[in-house]
Amino acid sequence: MNVIDKSIHADQQKAISDQLAVFALDLTFDAIPEKIRERSKYLMLDAIGIAYASQGFHFAGATMAAMTSLGAGASPVIGYGRKLSPRDAALVNGVLAHGLDYDDTHSPGIIHATVSSLPLVLALGDDLKIPGRDFLTAYIAAMETSTRLASVAKGGFHQVGFHPTGLIGIFGCTLAASRLLGLDRERTAMAQGIALSMAAGSLEFLNDGAWTKRMHPGWAASSAITAATLAKHGFIGPRAAYEGRFGLFASHLGTHMAGADLALATKNLGKSWQIDEVAIKPIPACHFAHASADAAVALSKSVKPGDIRSVEVLVPAEVIKTVCEPVENKRTPANSYDAQFSIPYIVATGLLRGRFTLDELEDKAIGDREVLALARRINYAADPASTFPKHYTGEVIVTLNDGQQVRHREGINRGCSDRPLSNAEIESKYFDNACRLLTRERAERVRDAVVGIDRGSVPTLGDVLAQAAE
Repeated sequence: MNVIDKSIHADQQKAISDQLAVFALDLTFDAIPEKIRERSKYLMLDAIGIAYASQGFHFAGATMAAMTSLGAGASPVIGYGRKLSPRDAALVNGVLAHGLDYDDTHSPGIIHATVSSLPLVLALGDDLKIPGRDFLTAYIAAMETSTRLASVAKGGFHQVGFHPTGLIGIFGCTLAASRLLGLDRERTAMAQGIALSMAAGSLEFLNDGAWTKRMHPGWAASSAITAATLAKHGFIGPRAAYEGRFGLFASHLGTHMAGADLALATKNLGKSWQIDEVAIKPIPACHFAHASADAAVALSKSVKPGDIRSVEVLVPAEVIKTVCEPVENKRTPANSYDAQFSIPYIVATGLLRGRFTLDELEDKAIGDREVLALARRINYAADPASTFPKHYTGEVIVTLNDGQQVRHREGINRGCSDRPLSNAEIESKYFDNACRLLTRERAERVRDAVVGIDRGSVPTLGDVLAQAAE
């Protein structure tokens, strides 16, 4: 039994915040399996590539302009230079990495954990001038705790109307921030209690394609710096941040609290690694729609557009509120973000175009009359064979004009832990995204700095990331 195991075992009867504090503070670089360390670097590389690609979209410039107007600093902002304070840099980097909804997802927890964890450790790690090994360890501590906490709800947060990436991301980030700022266990527990009053993430954006989801992970990272710093200076937070009468789960799950499993918050800490359960997105859309998108693309090879009478898509019952309803809005997406959460638009595009890429999020593509006409003939139903949340299943059933039906099912979504993308495939995706803004040579320098972070320092990585496009 290693040091972490002994500490966690001794504290099992304590509050969840105490147990998580033990793990986050006592975790060492050498205690993390080499495979997990290596995969973590590629998860970060994936997010950084997306951050570069985001800079071709209006939300990126608007966010940077807003934060710049609030004050200056010297923290790195990916592709924009060293212009902001650590908290504001964390917010912007989170928006950039999550803004295209192309970032990784922890399947059981349904959380985009990298896009809060990475901005947090980059902002604080650079400010504190820590070695790359400490950077990687802090990132993994944030990932392992955020993903477990999100898994407790078993998909319940989405049913109530909360986005786990913002709501839960702050807690993993607070644990990593506490570690980096040198807090002891008591103050790390307090920091989590303080974070409870800052945790946020509404799904209201689903009704009109608003931009607010884009800021959730960056807000989680930025708020975590505040929470941990308050605790460092003696500010008191509630102890039972998670299991308390008005703790995280009781206050945010409502009737779905009955299906939650609090034991998952600390299960096998330091023994099994949730990073193994993180799925990489092969297409730029809500992960819930990936299997349906791939099914539609598969059918496009044999189905002629003019032969399609109607389409039915089978999706997990738990995701219907997110990607299928309200149906009229989903059939006519108002903007790119609306389109990324629309089963009718994504499936219609797959059937007609045989693909779904960032190009399908351009205004011209979203306004394509042929795609929208087909989207209006697409219906949905709950998938009776769903294995959600282990897999985000999808089946597309096309009824042809002659009454014949053709169908294709994707029972295991591409990119998940049971059908993972390799590190080489992640690197290829990174170059596709980063080279929308950078030259190949610049993109290679960034790749080398990220993949070699455990042999370097965070300020050096920050300099490479902050350099503006050539």
